[in-house]
Amino acid sequence: MNRILKTTVLAAAVMSVAGVAQAREQINIVGSSTVYPFASFVAEEFGATTNYPTPVIESTGSGGGLRLFCNGIGSDTPDISNASRRMKVSEFERCAENGVTDITEVYIGSDGIAFAQTADNEPMPVTSEQIFLAVAQLVPVDGELVENPYTNWSQIDSSLPDRDIVIVGPPTTSGTRDAFEELVLETASANFPEYGDEEYSDVRTDGGWIDGGENDNLIVQRLTQDSTAFGVFGYSFLEENDDVLIGSTIDGVEPTPDTISNFEYPVARSMFFYIKNQHAEEVPVMYEYADMFVSDMMIGSDGLLKDLGLIVPTDEARQRVQSDLADRKQLSVEDLK
Repeated sequence: MNRILKTTVLAAAVMSVAGVAQAREQINIVGSSTVYPFASFVAEEFGATTNYPTPVIESTGSGGGLRLFCNGIGSDTPDISNASRRMKVSEFERCAENGVTDITEVYIGSDGIAFAQTADNEPMPVTSEQIFLAVAQLVPVDGELVENPYTNWSQIDSSLPDRDIVIVGPPTTSGTRDAFEELVLETASANFPEYGDEEYSDVRTDGGWIDGGENDNLIVQRLTQDSTAFGVFGYSFLEENDDVLIGSTIDGVEPTPDTISNFEYPVARSMFFYIKNQHAEEVPVMYEYADMFVSDMMIGSDGLLKDLGLIVPTDEARQRVQSDLADRKQLSVEDLK
């Protein structure tokens, strides 16, 4: 009986070691819908030019992707998570609680958040404060904070058109939503004394704002069908659809590659992907994919992703990213503060 038990245990151990030694060649990637077109392009190129299968990429939104990424270690969790904003300290801490303790952050470039409409309309310049008053749940009226009463742009400012307020934007799991709330709502709320020292970013829920889902292409489609609506999405989608959409200037600044790259455009943000280094033995190929993503061919000054709307890093920033990736630089909580 003992001999049989020992044989069974030995067989199980051999199978376990073999399972660990068996490298997985297909990379599992989740995350931002804004980063998705760039990551998909690299994935297709990777599958076409190497002996490895094309990575599987799921567009879950930045927050949704990092939630999956931070669930733990193992083949049932993602290897890489894309994000259209930086990882939050709370996300980093949740990763650590679940054993994900060795992460490399990879900066890939910049993007702006467009406030856009169908090209059938006349251009409508807006300020951050006007967008805030159209979107916020509570707004100042006669010195008091009240439930947003505005249903028409002209009610906010007589210089704006007589047009219903309909804004289609990303859900709360989206990095674009996070960046919009921080760069537009929180920033603009500081200009209203009624909020005191608190930054305010609660979005109205009475129909003025409509969650359009994680797929930015669906928001674009909605705008072409509803000439009243404005959309909030990544600049790359505006550039890709500039034959049917026009973007508004915000605070007098037009969204362009130059104004986004130098952060003159008030709603410019950085984009990243995060690598789970503890999957290195199981999925070593993820580094070859990552190297291709940050290569001069992809994110150089004349890189292929620039044609897709990515605002590529400066030469100095790109070289630093390439060096950090080669060194498997470990992200720390201090980096995120």
